[in-house]
Amino acid sequence: MDAHHHHLLTLACEALDQTESCRETIERDGQTFTDRFGQPKERPEVSIMHNSRLAFARLVRELDLDFDGGSDTARPPALRSNRR
Repeated sequence: MDAHHHHLLTLACEALDQTESCRETIERDGQTFTDRFGQPKERPEVSIMHNSRLAFARLVRELDLDFDGGSDTARPPALRSNRR
């Protein structure tokens, strides 16, 4: 792996950590809370978890870590720069 790949892997790990942290908060406190007007609102951790999952998936794809050598037509092809 080149230096920039190590950086991308670090970012992917951080995104996964953030996802897990949000998941723990959501499991403990629920997906919603009641605001000062008595209305249910989505917890900020829900959108943070969603964004972290997307970031993780994109970084893993950029690193081509999920490539198994087979043909998977359900997903778009990996970026050309990732093939060696």
